Amino acid sequence: MAKSVVFERNPTDNLKKELQRLVKEIVEDSSSNEETGFQFTDCVDKAAQILQALKDLKEGRAHGSYCLMNLDNCCSNTKSNFDSCPQEFNCPLSNQIMRDPVIISTGKTYDRPSIQKWLKEGNRTCPKTQQVLTHTVLTPNHLVRDMITKWCKNHGIGLTESEHGQYPDENGLTEADHNHFQSLLKKLSSSSSTIIEQKEAASTLRSLTKRIPSFRALFGESSNAIAELLTPLSQIKDEIDPDLHEDLITTLLNLSIHDSNKKLAAETPNVIPILLHALRSGTIGTRTNAAATLFTLSALDSNKLIIGKSGGLKPLIDLLKEGHGLAMKDAASAIFNLCIVHENKGRAVRDGAVSVLLNKINHRLLVDELLAILAMLSSNQNAVEEMSDLGAVSCLFSLMKTTTCDQNKENCIAILYAICFNDRTKWREMREEESGYKTLSRLAQNGTSRAKRKANAILDRINRPVNRTHTA
Repeated sequence: MAKSVVFERNPTDNLKKELQRLVKEIVEDSSSNEETGFQFTDCVDKAAQILQALKDLKEGRAHGSYCLMNLDNCCSNTKSNFDSCPQEFNCPLSNQIMRDPVIISTGKTYDRPSIQKWLKEGNRTCPKTQQVLTHTVLTPNHLVRDMITKWCKNHGIGLTESEHGQYPDENGLTEADHNHFQSLLKKLSSSSSTIIEQKEAASTLRSLTKRIPSFRALFGESSNAIAELLTPLSQIKDEIDPDLHEDLITTLLNLSIHDSNKKLAAETPNVIPILLHALRSGTIGTRTNAAATLFTLSALDSNKLIIGKSGGLKPLIDLLKEGHGLAMKDAASAIFNLCIVHENKGRAVRDGAVSVLLNKINHRLLVDELLAILAMLSSNQNAVEEMSDLGAVSCLFSLMKTTTCDQNKENCIAILYAICFNDRTKWREMREEESGYKTLSRLAQNGTSRAKRKANAILDRINRPVNRTHTA
């Protein structure tokens, strides 16, 4: 009768006995057929792992590994007295039984999906020992996996061995996930797909790219993936199914969040035109997400130029003008990002941004965001002239007297400074404001350092005596 092994007792002796058994099989094996050849290789692999475990024990590093080794005899005993899964078969991170145990550089064993997630989050230490990892290569622990399989079989636990391709890759996705992704793109890009199939595929991709970052990354692995996604929209039509339209644009938004996709997306033919068309003709949800997509893509300066040259500012300004809640905020964010580059400031002014911004600020809508855009545009001569003509001075002084936000006051005074130094016809209005309310003096005393400098410069300019030329 097989002797029951006491858990975690004399681990070194148990390992040595198992090693002796394996060495004997290796030495005595003289067969060369395929089956015994496989067994020989398996024995060599197991012997090597036991030697590593013995080394770890000697150095005081392996706590969990030898416990797993001790259970090998128990797993081979059909009358095992374990009533529940040994704790050592559970992944230290997930506390779930390991299906694909792997060894990291510190010698500790974890389930592949759990340690991949740990590494993907930026961690470079062993979760158990906190040692810094010398590398992030994951080595399959065949011995532990075989032991878990045996134990489950002997205890009637339905933990079937996974098929080839079911183990996650470095992104945490299995081969089945990759195949599913490709099948969804095929449904969208195939001319034989029905509208129902396309809608189902678009809805699924929208959900996957929202919930799982790895699915967003998949679009960057193929230069054709984004084009395939947008196939139903590649030929702009007057009538597009609104649900399909929104799902595709939202999926584009989701994948654009992934940094490595930003350049690829903006440079893929038809992407920007499709987004601009969505800004003009989609449902409010589609238009909002199109604006948000342009905002995320415009994080790159090269993309700012592409979007600006493609005429992206005009539909964003129009969407801002319409004033739909969240859509207006996303449009403002995109306009701000785009106007960071000098070339787009002139485009925004020509497309009517100044009047729209001032109107919204006058109505106290999105003041923080829109005032920041207006301050950015104040470096453009044409923008300053338009602000003067549209009554920006009184609007800005009114805002300065009511706002408690230092940043808003700073932006107000920056715009007033630009007007003051470009249009002397506004000096009288500024002097009257200062005479009646001391708005500039208060800011010169209590504002931010930048605001103080601008306020003092305006006061100095508007209080200078006017030089008159006398003629005989």
